Formats: sequence, C-alpha cells, structure tokens
Amino acid sequence: MTGALIVEADGGSRGNPGVAAGGAVVIDPATGGVLSELGVYLGMASNNVAEYNGMIAGLQAALDRDPTEVHVRMDSKLVVEQMTGRWKIKHPDMQALARRAQALVAGRRVTFEWVPRGANMLADAAANESMDAQASFRRDLDAPHASAATPEAAGGDLLL
Repeated sequence: MTGALIVEADGGSRGNPGVAAGGAVVIDPATGGVLSELGVYLGMASNNVAEYNGMIAGLQAALDRDPTEVHVRMDSKLVVEQMTGRWKIKHPDMQALARRAQALVAGRRVTFEWVPRGANMLADAAANESMDAQASFRRDLDAPHASAATPEAAGGDLLL
C-alpha cells in the first residue's frame, strides 16, 4: 500500500496503575475507512504505558502496510510531546517504550498530532474492548478473510 495512513492511538487504565490496555485504529485517509483495529491488553500498568503500547501497536499495523507516510493522532499530550522530542522522557519505562517506538519510525515519514479526547473515540473503544475482554486483538478489516489474530500479532508482548 502506498500513501499516508492515519493511526489513532489511545491507552487507558482502570486505576493508575490498574487494569490497562492500549488501543489503535489504522485509517485510510482517502475514504476515512478503518483498515485495522487493535487492542493491546497489558494487565496491571499505568495509563502512560498503555498510551505508548497503543501507539506502538498502531504504528506497527500501519507500517505492515508499507505506507509512504504515517500520521499519528493521540489525546496523550505527554506521548506526542515526547515522540516529537519537545519534552524529555524521564521515567525509565517510558524511555524504553519511546526507544521501541523510535526504532519503528526510524527513517520513515511519521508525524504526531495531539487531538482532543473526543476526536479519539475509535482508539479509546479498542482499548476498552481489550480491557473488558482481558485480551489483545488485531482485526485487519480490509483483508479477504479478516479475523482476530493472536495476542503476539497485536503486540501483546510490549509491556516492559
């Protein structure tokens, strides 16, 4: 696939730390259609760890499609500012997750944008679905035989 893809990513925890998951959707900018939905179940983790894991899973799903550009939209100002290099990353867990994300985007055209919470509802729904089910998932909705994938394919091993 060529062209820019949109990744909307989110994370949540019920308690902080608490039961947590990241969520993401990959969107075709030409049609606005959702190409992939992802949930990354983390067990007990902080909200920020969940945000990073949702973003990483979304980035990986988008990059699997070999786009020329990816635009990431998140309602986590912390993650957006850290990924753009405007804010320092002090916490060791966040540093490790940021390194993993930076390795994914190295040499690629990837931009990051903060959006209000209300503009990120699809990714939020994916994170909540993962928390409710206590399971990770990846659904590629445009595949001929789209089905739920294993937790590993959805990035279920991202928690440090």
